[in-house]
Amino acid sequence: MSIKNIVALIIVVLLTIVIMQNTDEVKFTILFSTVYMSKVAVLTAVAVAAFILGVLVGRPKNKKYNISEHYDDLHQGEDKNTLSDEDRDYISRD
Repeated sequence: MSIKNIVALIIVVLLTIVIMQNTDEVKFTILFSTVYMSKVAVLTAVAVAAFILGVLVGRPKNKKYNISEHYDDLHQGEDKNTLSDEDRDYISRD
């Protein structure tokens, strides 16, 4: 198992313990209304929302990067042959 999997497993176990310890019903005030809900439901909803938000924020971008466009822009007007005479001699040795 990788470290990432072990840390994720520990977090899931700890989260499950915390949720199971808070099963009583409490009063929640959401904006202007009062709702009686189980702490388990609220903790679970917050955990799921945090997970979804973490996945959305942490996922990599699908941006395509074309190196040739940037290379041409950076080296426009420069000589494409950038090897020195010493480098050419070293490469051409038998």
